[in-house]
Amino acid sequence: MNQMTFHYCQVCDQWKAQGIYVLTNFICQSCERAIVQTNPEEEQYQYYVEKMKSRPLTNQMLM
Repeated sequence: MNQMTFHYCQVCDQWKAQGIYVLTNFICQSCERAIVQTNPEEEQYQYYVEKMKSRPLTNQMLM
């Protein structure tokens, strides 16, 4: 039986199967793309910084 592992995205607050870890924070693929395409001068960039500072209750779930 195959189990999928889901991780809690620190940015969008959703459980996703694919993405990357930055230190202990998981970022899903769509949020990673959005962060990379955002300039540090943009208001949205500060939002991403603040989201990365917060800590999830848990960051992994098996289904």
